[in-house]
Amino acid sequence: MDNYEQLRDILDSHPSTAPRSKSIDEILRILFTPEEAAIAIKMSYKPKTTARIAETTGVPENEAEKKLESMADKGVIFSRSKDGKKLYGLVPLIPGVFEFPFMKGGGTPMHARLAQLWEEYHRDALGSSFAGNPTPLMRVVAVEKSIGPKDRVHPYEEVKHLINKANYLALTNCACRVSVAKCDKPKEVCLIFDGAAEFLVERGFARQITKEEGVKVLDQAEQAGLVHTSTNSADRAGVICNCCPCCCTILRGRIQLRHPHAFEPTRFEARVSSDNCTACGICVDERCPMKAIEIKDNAAVVNPAECIGCGLCVSGCPTGAIGLCERKQVPFVPATTEEMATKVLQEKGRLDAFMKVMQS
Repeated sequence: MDNYEQLRDILDSHPSTAPRSKSIDEILRILFTPEEAAIAIKMSYKPKTTARIAETTGVPENEAEKKLESMADKGVIFSRSKDGKKLYGLVPLIPGVFEFPFMKGGGTPMHARLAQLWEEYHRDALGSSFAGNPTPLMRVVAVEKSIGPKDRVHPYEEVKHLINKANYLALTNCACRVSVAKCDKPKEVCLIFDGAAEFLVERGFARQITKEEGVKVLDQAEQAGLVHTSTNSADRAGVICNCCPCCCTILRGRIQLRHPHAFEPTRFEARVSSDNCTACGICVDERCPMKAIEIKDNAAVVNPAECIGCGLCVSGCPTGAIGLCERKQVPFVPATTEEMATKVLQEKGRLDAFMKVMQS
């Protein structure tokens, strides 16, 4: 097994996975030099000091530091400072190795080739592996203005709460829309939180913003008809992605690949008051990303099986004919990120492999 295949196997131990394919082999060879790959296979998702990594790899510390800095500058590993020392760790494919290199905007022949390879990989292997198990890694969060006061039961269902809970907030480009480039929706709408946000700002992949600016980004995304998605846990958010159905890895897992567990919908579904509906078609043509609404007998009709409870139809309805109601079967949201990751790894049969990497 060469270093690139070893690196892929290590990345495959993460809940996001990295299944074997020709596409991922070429992607890793583009993003990691042979010397960098040799160091990366000795690393863990748990950040370590340069000295520790140098000792493990047998590379002189000054050389190891140069390689680690190069990888961090490319966004293919993570770095942070602790007690005056720099620590470095692996990042998963999603969010990480895929997204970070595109966050500066792409536009080079390398980015064009990477975009083609990631599309092939999503279609042939990654999409099914990422989204094909019962516990999703991501969930939809309803547009806040679509939720009535009586339905505000759980703070983690409110996007503003996710922002207000963050210690550090950054804004960057949506890697999906940069790489796939199938629509003209806004790109700079991806919100990153806390440690990952600080790293991306430090390396020039994102810019720090205030919480007030973050709320404005949510409003911009809602107006553009983008779906709020976030980490599938109730404790904290790592990101708020604002997704379109034509480019987004998360939504396309269900729309194109037809995986029912590509993401968790909200606990709501849209319902129409036919008395107030004018059959204008805005919800059908402009707002519903899942094509879950159609016009029948001069009124909009929602297919509950396809509705993800995003609330975009509610906020876009000019007559107030659509509202969100709680589903009969409310989706389960894991209490913590750790609980969610453990469930995913158990379902994928990768828990032992992940623990081995973490303990290395």
